Amino acid sequence: MPDKLLADGREKDDRFQTLLNNTNVARVISSTVEGTIGPRGLDIMMVDRFGDVVVTNDGVTILKYMDVSHPVAHMIVNAARAQQAEVGDGTTTATIIASALVAEGAAQVLKGVPVTRVIEGINSGVKTALQKLEANSLGVESLDDQRLVDIAFTAGRGQQDLAGLVVEGARLVGRDKLLEPDFKLADAVIAREGTQNQVFKGVLINKQAVNKEMPSSLENAVILAVDDALQPEDLNREAMKTEAGFQYYLQARQQYEDNLTRLIELGVNLVAVDRSIDALAEEILTEAGIMVIQRVSSREMDKLCQHTGAKKVKTSALNRPAQVLRKYLGYAERVKIDEKLKHTCIYGGKAQNLATLIVGASTGEVVDERERMAKDAASALQAALRGGIVPGGGALEVWLAGELEELAREDGGMSSYGVLAVREALLKPFTCMAGNSGFNPLEKLGSIIAAQKKRDKNSISFDADSGELIDVMEHGIFDPAPVKLHALKTAGEVAVAILRINTVIKMKNDEADPDDINITE
Repeated sequence: MPDKLLADGREKDDRFQTLLNNTNVARVISSTVEGTIGPRGLDIMMVDRFGDVVVTNDGVTILKYMDVSHPVAHMIVNAARAQQAEVGDGTTTATIIASALVAEGAAQVLKGVPVTRVIEGINSGVKTALQKLEANSLGVESLDDQRLVDIAFTAGRGQQDLAGLVVEGARLVGRDKLLEPDFKLADAVIAREGTQNQVFKGVLINKQAVNKEMPSSLENAVILAVDDALQPEDLNREAMKTEAGFQYYLQARQQYEDNLTRLIELGVNLVAVDRSIDALAEEILTEAGIMVIQRVSSREMDKLCQHTGAKKVKTSALNRPAQVLRKYLGYAERVKIDEKLKHTCIYGGKAQNLATLIVGASTGEVVDERERMAKDAASALQAALRGGIVPGGGALEVWLAGELEELAREDGGMSSYGVLAVREALLKPFTCMAGNSGFNPLEKLGSIIAAQKKRDKNSISFDADSGELIDVMEHGIFDPAPVKLHALKTAGEVAVAILRINTVIKMKNDEADPDDINITE
């Protein structure tokens, strides 16, 4: 219960009540996704008020659709979203570690450890774990490295076809493109119902030609990208009522027709338009055998330009001379409309290497989940290429926990309790994974800790099928180092932010002036 009432009946929670409330919220969020982690993790069914269903075990998808209102819940959900935005994978791990850090830190505070000392220890423990994690990562130099296939297979939840699709797409794009900071291979993944997996060098526009009389395929495409509506200059009604205005309209329309004729003379045979085209343009371009695709999304238009070398122009720019317009054109080997899937593929662009990965699904219910799995695999592969790999299967977390136990013993003092909180939080994903696989988590943990010390290896974990202890690196079980690094860093930051909350005050309304809060003791 709140310890004091403020003006207008507003409430203020006391320190320990706040801590307990925040910890309970963190545990609830974590428990929602704990059952999904690992190779034997199960799915969650999300149902909205209209009866629409989403079935998934993807952490960020679950958290995105959850109906949460508590501010601490929002902080943890935002941490998962930050993980997704940065590396595209590891959202479940980040959520579980963050929630466990809050719970373990709160437990130490309730025992009497000053919260500032707990936070100090958490920061120290996270920093040490990050340093050791980086020091134990292994670089991946070539796209032919088998470990990239293993990474994609693990992140794609054991779907061999998706792993193969992602690796093939990565090789089409090339290592240099994958290392570019702004490029995301996951953006090239598109799922379609009723088709087979396919990957090609090129881009996809989720539209068809304006009408059936236009060609459905092109060879040696010359492409114009119009970032505008393709129509003559629009004059208002008042201007049209004057003789001068009407004459100007006729001149503008004639100029527009001349511009369309100039496109034909330039050899343009594909026009992609951001908005719509008017009837005159449709008629002229159809007769000339030019394919026109209208209402192309800005994202797809950008990809089209990157791949073919086209430069976006406004309709007014079509007044320029032919030699100027030629500089704005893009080129591709082939264009093909898929009538069944209702989209257009542009193959073999002459500019940047881009690939499209089409993920096939048998029914509409599994389309989105297949797409999520493929995107996770693509993100994991790209992260591994950029930042290296570490032992998977929870092996490295168990080893790091042992290192932090040594650090806490060496440091002593009150801050060591915060270091131990990090240790326990690092073990949480492993214990969830062991439990999901049908084994006793504590028993497996004890066996693995002993085996790692005996063999002096940080890559010992267990086989999710048999339960036997294995060297995960010898069995092709890896995790991308950036996924682990960012998950731990994000979890540490959000946990510290939550533990620093001393009091929660309910504001009287959304428009409350922070300088006009009247607290009555």
